Amino acid sequence: MFTKLTLMSLFIKLFSNLMGGITADNHPVDASAATVPDIYAFTMETLEGQQQPLDAYRGKVVMIVNVASKCGLTPQYEQLQAIYTQYQERGLVILGFPANDFMGQEPGSADEIQAFCQRNYGVSFPMFAKISVKGKDMHPLFQYLVQETGDKPSWNFQKYLVNRQGKPVAAFDPSTRPDDQQIIARIEQLLAE
Repeated sequence: MFTKLTLMSLFIKLFSNLMGGITADNHPVDASAATVPDIYAFTMETLEGQQQPLDAYRGKVVMIVNVASKCGLTPQYEQLQAIYTQYQERGLVILGFPANDFMGQEPGSADEIQAFCQRNYGVSFPMFAKISVKGKDMHPLFQYLVQETGDKPSWNFQKYLVNRQGKPVAAFDPSTRPDDQQIIARIEQLLAE
């Protein structure tokens, strides 16, 4: 018997495969990402409109997630916040990047996104301005993450783990819950290094 999560996972994989055939060949990762040494080379805009160098997270284990407010996976915000709360003092930071790339599931303004996240999930980890995470408009940060891990975002809530040296070391598909034992084990391993 299929659970809702299993059906959602199958749907995401099927949809990703269908869409992947369209975008993978037509929108390759920008070659300039090849010259980026680590995530610290990027400065990103926060939801509040401030410029935030990712160098501020140097020495931390970073989880980068493309997020959306109107997705079947949106409840993952709750697990992301719980992980952040549990591991923040040990050196984990989660960075949320809203993206409207998958069926228009992040249509809100920066203020609307921030209010939604705080009101519904108590999100206290850093959230950034909306960006594109796929296709020809893919932000260079995500180009770099894809180049280093070999995994393109297939839907909202793709998760990338970055080690304390700023290097992407793992990617987890959207249907993998943030508190999945595989992710937690990898976080623990990176925090111990």
